[in-house]
Amino acid sequence: MRIAVLAGGIGGARFLRGVRAACPGDDITGIVNTGDDVTLHGLRICPDLDSVMYTLAGAHDAERGWGRQDESWRIMDEFKQYGAEPSWFALGDLDIATHLVRTRMLDAGYSLSDVTAALCQRWQPGIPLVPMSDERCETHVIVDLEGQRRAVHFQEWWVRYRAGLTAHGFVQVGVDDAKASAGALAALSSAEVVLVAPSNPVVSIGTILGVPGIREALAAGRAPVVGLSPIIGNAPVRGMADACLPVLGVEVSAEGVGRHYGARSSGGILDGWLVHDTDTATVPGVRVRAVPLLMTDDDATAAMVRTALELADARA
Repeated sequence: MRIAVLAGGIGGARFLRGVRAACPGDDITGIVNTGDDVTLHGLRICPDLDSVMYTLAGAHDAERGWGRQDESWRIMDEFKQYGAEPSWFALGDLDIATHLVRTRMLDAGYSLSDVTAALCQRWQPGIPLVPMSDERCETHVIVDLEGQRRAVHFQEWWVRYRAGLTAHGFVQVGVDDAKASAGALAALSSAEVVLVAPSNPVVSIGTILGVPGIREALAAGRAPVVGLSPIIGNAPVRGMADACLPVLGVEVSAEGVGRHYGARSSGGILDGWLVHDTDTATVPGVRVRAVPLLMTDDDATAAMVRTALELADARA
């Protein structure tokens, strides 16, 4: 079976591990958000791609949830001695090597897809990973800061301010001139099932869907699309989706997110929607099923993936 997965960072990485565990013989492609990408200290950093790559390779820091295991911070400490900003975004010594290789390859004219494939040769994540686009589509957040309404990069809002500044809007800078990567389009056009990971609906999945060509490929494809709710009760399982959804007027609930994505039959993206077994949701035109959605380990995640595939088969 050919499976395409739309995924963000840490949650998407854990979900993809479950997909790989549930479908070891299948052709799986992870289409990963790059709206979080940023250039700092002269290095091109792709947090979601790296989180997915490290996690699938078993090289991530499981306790911290991001970055490399057995990391050290001597370079970051030296940056601070020089007073080099930004100091709020931590770069580990091992992680910096990844960013150096990526930056050098991009500067030499390679596409982000080519660079990602080259990095994955070193890490062997077990499934192909492709960026949503090879062009820059960086998410910025409209906030009030120092007495002015201004846009700050998503990473500054998320990491430096911990989403503590009220967001008035989200803007994907560069998205209008971008296009979906060839790998993303190929995966979607050939997929027999498309899964939407329980990643942030606004700044992860929403950013992927905002890239010209992605929604069109989902609409044109014959593959059923099944999503998994990132909200349990009225709170995100991880991250700060509850600081993002209200900005779009979306209720922070499994039903709110399901209705936000909408039924493919009426211009949305979903055929099926999985919610946690303590939740209920009605999404017109979408088949909803309640199952445990806590990704406590690979076996638990694989179980929800198998349910998603059953739901996809029922809608095929």
